[in-house]
Amino acid sequence: MTATLTTAAPRPSRPRARLQGAALGIAAWLAGFLFVLPILWMVLTSFHSEADAATNPPSVAASLTLDGYREFFGAGGGASPWPSLINSATASVASTLLTLALALPAAYALSIRPVKKWTDVLFFFLSTKMLPLVAGLLPIYLFAKNTGLLDNIWALVILYTAMNLPIAVWMMQSFLSEVPVAIIEAAQIDGARLPTILWRVVAPIALPGIAATSLICFIFSWNELLFARVLSGVVAETAPVFLTGFITSQGLFLAKVCAASLVISLPVLAAGFAAQDKLVQGLSLGAVK
Repeated sequence: MTATLTTAAPRPSRPRARLQGAALGIAAWLAGFLFVLPILWMVLTSFHSEADAATNPPSVAASLTLDGYREFFGAGGGASPWPSLINSATASVASTLLTLALALPAAYALSIRPVKKWTDVLFFFLSTKMLPLVAGLLPIYLFAKNTGLLDNIWALVILYTAMNLPIAVWMMQSFLSEVPVAIIEAAQIDGARLPTILWRVVAPIALPGIAATSLICFIFSWNELLFARVLSGVVAETAPVFLTGFITSQGLFLAKVCAASLVISLPVLAAGFAAQDKLVQGLSLGAVK
């Protein structure tokens, strides 16, 4: 009877492992730079004059100026962006809060107190996102017209809530499934009702997941353009719609567009930077069992 001997695969030497690690690090930095390069180029172009921004090839070492930002904020006699920015903030924040208020109880019912065929319910929620936005544009426009909600910011709040609710329920369900049931049962023994359990027990534990969900809903609402373009006019105009006004029949004013794009992107970047620790915790919640 012969015994077979198994030999472990030879480990790479330390110099080779260090070389591989350095190569992976350089590749990661290069990929990150390629992703950030368009943003850096937009920032640089926003500080150029229109003549320097329109040169081909681009003039990198051109003189810097704030004319693009002055024109964006209406210094040259143009429209002020503040009403549009306020409308975007109102629609995004209000729809995000309303989405969380509706998604938290629904996710609680689908995770901690699951209903029958809860996977089918989740699939139904997600299947609503498969409908092309253009397919629902005309019915929603006719409904808003007949109910007097055209050019009304609260119409966008309701619409953004309906658009973000499926994703919010789907995300919150995976986050709330990690909440220990024993804590909820202990709260029920102490006489806590469902609103108290959701607000004082479940929400603090699932706070990273709630922060990740709210940030994604806020970004989706802030960046939405199609419905805001069709349903809003002057009163409810949002920031993305205001940005499209810089593309005129006279041409594309590249420096002004870059300045406007940077300013409009700042709230999303600031929100992501402020909630980056909660966002990473939320997105990785449940990834490791």
